[in-house]
Parts: sequence; structure tokens; C-alpha cells
Amino acid sequence: MSKTKKIIVMSSLVLLLAVTAVLNVVLARSRTASGDSSVVSANYFTTYRSERTTTRSEELVQLDSVIALFEEGSEKHTEAVNLKMKIVEIMEKELVLETMIKSKGFSDAVVSIGVDSDNVNVFVNSNELDMTTALSIYKCLIDEAGVDPLNIIIMPVYSQV
Repeated sequence: MSKTKKIIVMSSLVLLLAVTAVLNVVLARSRTASGDSSVVSANYFTTYRSERTTTRSEELVQLDSVIALFEEGSEKHTEAVNLKMKIVEIMEKELVLETMIKSKGFSDAVVSIGVDSDNVNVFVNSNELDMTTALSIYKCLIDEAGVDPLNIIIMPVYSQV
């Protein structure tokens, strides 16, 4: 692929990303303005997952653009491939951890693992957490993902499903 075609493809992807971001903001404002806030809070976990998926998809598209733009073996190409693999690995860990936490009796849970940090945030559908339940979630994160306990934050978020 010629350099001109690569630039056109990259520019198109950036433009598409900008259009997606604008539409996301417009739709979010129209939903809030129409008094639909109870639906948003009732679907906290669904909304969180949807926004996370959209953000990650955009990141992966940008990385694919960088991978296509630079020659294989170059430093930029290698960095983009490594970051893409890290994001995919994080996505898989989040999915496994969410499933494991739900198996502990929660109706819903989301796990967010930082790409640039070692922080892991867990949001569970619960009014409150007792010490035993929190410790079982900590143990799950430590055993399955090898997370340092100091980097784990568990927050109950009550949302009707």
C-alpha cells in the first residue's frame, strides 16, 4: 500500500472516530434531557460495558491504523502490536473475572483493569458488601489475575436489573 493510501486510510479512520464521539455525546445528552435518567441508573452495568467496549474498539481501530501505517519490525509497529495484545489480554481477564464474581451470587458486576496502571476496579450490584464477600472477591482477583491487593478497589453499586 502506498504512503498516500495509508495517509488517506488513517485520516478516514480518525474522521470516523471523531464522528462516533460526537454522536455518542449527542445521544447521551438527548437521553439525559428527555428525563431518561432512571433508565440509565437501572442499566448502570450495561451502560458501563457498552461505553468500555466502544472505547476499546476505538483504541483497537487506532492501533490497527498504526500497524498498517508502519513497516513490520519498526519500533512504532512493534509498540502498536504489543499494546494491542495487552488490550486484548486485559479484555479477556475482565470477562473471566466478571463471570467469576457473578458466580459468587451477584446479579451483575464489571471489572476494569488499567492499561497504563496496575489498578483494578470492581463494581458489583449490591447495596453493601460484607467483609467475607469482599475478601472472596479479593482472593479471586489475586488468584486469577495476579493483582496486588493494594491496587484493588471494590465498590458496591446498587442497580435494579
